[in-house]
Amino acid sequence: MTTTPDGLGHNAATFREDWLEGLADAYARTLRRVPGTFGVVGRHAPRPGRVAVVIGGGSGHYPAFAGLVGPGLADAAAVGDVFASPSAEQIYRTAKAADGGAGVLMSYGNYAGDVMHFGLAARRLAAEGVPVRTVLVTDDVASGPPPVEGQEIDPSRDRRGVAGDFFVFKVAGAAAERGDDLESVAALAARANAMTRTFGAAFSGCTLPGASEPLFTVNKGTTELGMGIHGEPGLRTTRSLTATELADELVDNLLPELPRPPADGNGRVAVLLNGLGRTKYEEMFVVFRQVNRRLKEAGLTPFRPEVGEFVTSFDMAGVSLSVMVLDEELAELYDAPCDTPAFRSLPGPRRDADDVREAPAAAAEQEREQAQAQAGPSAADLPATAALQAALDLVAANEDELGRLDAVAGDGDHGIGIVRGLRAAVAAARAAEPGPAGDPLSAGAALLSAGLALADASGGASGALYGALLAETGAVLVRAPEGAACSTELLAEAVAAAQRAVSELGGAQVGEKTLLDAVDPFRAELANRTGEPLAAAWRAAAEAATKAAAATAELVPARGRAARMGDLGYGHADAGATSLAMIVTAVGGTLR
Repeated sequence: MTTTPDGLGHNAATFREDWLEGLADAYARTLRRVPGTFGVVGRHAPRPGRVAVVIGGGSGHYPAFAGLVGPGLADAAAVGDVFASPSAEQIYRTAKAADGGAGVLMSYGNYAGDVMHFGLAARRLAAEGVPVRTVLVTDDVASGPPPVEGQEIDPSRDRRGVAGDFFVFKVAGAAAERGDDLESVAALAARANAMTRTFGAAFSGCTLPGASEPLFTVNKGTTELGMGIHGEPGLRTTRSLTATELADELVDNLLPELPRPPADGNGRVAVLLNGLGRTKYEEMFVVFRQVNRRLKEAGLTPFRPEVGEFVTSFDMAGVSLSVMVLDEELAELYDAPCDTPAFRSLPGPRRDADDVREAPAAAAEQEREQAQAQAGPSAADLPATAALQAALDLVAANEDELGRLDAVAGDGDHGIGIVRGLRAAVAAARAAEPGPAGDPLSAGAALLSAGLALADASGGASGALYGALLAETGAVLVRAPEGAACSTELLAEAVAAAQRAVSELGGAQVGEKTLLDAVDPFRAELANRTGEPLAAAWRAAAEAATKAAAATAELVPARGRAARMGDLGYGHADAGATSLAMIVTAVGGTLR
């Protein structure tokens, strides 16, 4: 338990569980927890014959995402850890709880972890016969060039999603509420996204639960224009602005970006002035006064404007302005009734909940891990489990440094996420590894389970990628011929397969400043040493990975969230490549 600057004590390890349970208690009339998962579903769902709208993303952005679940808006929301995407397993379970048989519309911001985990969940649902459509939110004009009309969104390159996702979710929820089919709901959500633009500014950084210092800072007397909701640097830094000057900056950055108003829209635009967590409502109203004037001077008519907190960044001080250009149908859907914990419009149907509470998912998981730890051999007696435990120990000792590297051009959660994932991986491996024999089948079973557990517990892009590394390595070992040994040749084959899986899943290539820049030299060195004893070959490969990870400081990010920061990432080693080098180094120390 650490006391943050706001005076509240937070247990970072249980923060997501704690706040979700509190939300479900406070708004039991509107939503409930999905049993065994970090997700909420509306009391109105599932609705037989109606499309289910499922949204989600990391903690730290409330009311997004769980606060927007209720009739007329989202049917369910999957919640990740702090600034991290929910895992594919959590999304899948949440969507299953909301599915009423007419298909599922998934919508979320364009971030690598969310794209991968929602994508995995969508594939699983589709394999089970559940129709799924996806609409990425890409409203932030500060994070990339304008979209090209008629061109599909490239998740790794296009703009990120910020407060404009509220408009997209609202339109999708209203369309589903009136009974539109899945294709129509998806088309309307995509139209809402295409007509929405957002630009923001920040005056201070934010502090994560359990931390005593801010994740990032904004220099006193300055304003960051275009800063992202995870602390991504802004487009430029300027002096402190008056409310009127700030409003002018927001409008000036949006007006050139707005799509041409359709004839049946009569110049109407939905307007959202969004607080990022610490800015007072009175201050936001002062800003909105000038925003309203400027939009009217530009010939636009604000329609049902909203001022408040919709997508926050913990205690960040700042605001963002979102504008959606309306046609007649979008206006009708945006104006439709809804009833959620955070937003209510012409109150819709309400249901009081039975006084029933589902078992907390985190507590149940902790009980399972404790039972696994007490049963069977200790980690030291299980080769694969011992290797993962060594990796956990080394990464945990360097958690702060990994967070510092990640914060250069990201949200600073890499160390936290990987440590959390490796803890789950160790517990899963211990339960799955048959015994101390050390044969490929035993190790493979352990790594398969460990990979799935890591991805589920860690979340985010790193969780998905590291989970794939472990699971694919395990899959190759499980397929080894009976009686085979865990040789250098077999491990080289497994690592090569794991690298291909990660490259396919994340879309990255060597040289783009990702963990692949450490994986590839590790794979190559291991392959060059086939015929040598595994322990010696592995340690030589780990040394190559360590040197390569350090050398990523000379690369400019070209993939994922960091790619949008350009040269800001130069001069600092990549957090993913660094943690990968630590893991393989630690594993090498367990080989005899």
